[in-house]
Amino acid sequence: MKLEDYCGMLETIHRDHPKLHLHAFSPMEVMHMSINSGVSIREALQELKRSGLGSLPGTAAEILVDRVREQICPDKLRARQWREIITAAHSLGIPTTSTMLFGHVESLEDRLEHLEILGEIQSETKGFTEMVLLPFIPENNDLGKSIHGADLLDKLKMHALARVALYPHIINIQASWTKLGRDAAAAAVDWGANDLGGTLMDEAIARNAREAPRISAQELIELIESRGRRAVQRTTLYRML
Repeated sequence: MKLEDYCGMLETIHRDHPKLHLHAFSPMEVMHMSINSGVSIREALQELKRSGLGSLPGTAAEILVDRVREQICPDKLRARQWREIITAAHSLGIPTTSTMLFGHVESLEDRLEHLEILGEIQSETKGFTEMVLLPFIPENNDLGKSIHGADLLDKLKMHALARVALYPHIINIQASWTKLGRDAAAAAVDWGANDLGGTLMDEAIARNAREAPRISAQELIELIESRGRRAVQRTTLYRML
C-alpha cells in the first residue's frame, strides 16, 4: 500500500463522520508509506493531516535504545528514526501518544534512557498527549520462551517511575488494562496512573490471555471508583467531557 491508499481510508471515514477524531498509523507505518510513495516523512505527514488525521499513536517505540532494538525488533525503525517521525508530526500540529514496551531484555538503565528521550522530546515540542506503559506479554511469541516478563510489583513501580521521571513534561500516565489485566490496571491508579484506556472493540495484537478483548465504559468507571477516584470521560486530546 502507498500513501494515497492510507489517505483514501482517512478521507472516506472523515467524509462520512467529520466529527470523529482519527487516531491512526504508527511511526513505523508512516515510514513504510513514505518509502513506498517516494516522499519525505514530512510530506507524508502533511498529506495524512490534510486527509483528516487527528493524531498518531506513538507505538513501535518499544525501548528507544538501539542495542535493545537489535535484539527484540531488528526489522523495525531505529530509535533515531522514531524520534524524527514523532518530532516531525508534532511540528506539523499532529499530537501523538508515547509508549514503552518493558519487561523483556532491557535493563533499568535502558528504561531510564527511554524516559529521558521522551522527556526531551516533550520539553521541545509539547506534542505528547500521554505516556502508555505496555508490559511485555511472554505468551505466544518466540521471545517469551526465554523471558518471563515483569512481575506485578515491577509493572506497578514502572507507572510510579514514569510519573516522577516525566513530570512536569508529560502529566498523563495511562495503564493498559489489556496488558495488565483489569485488577492490576485499577491498582496502577494508586501507583501514578491517571488514565485507563480504552474501551476498544477488539484487541488482537497482544493482550493478557485471561482478559476479554473488550471492556465497557461502565466497567472502567467501576474499576476507577473502586480505588476511591472519580471517573471522568475524556477525548483523545484530553479535553474533559
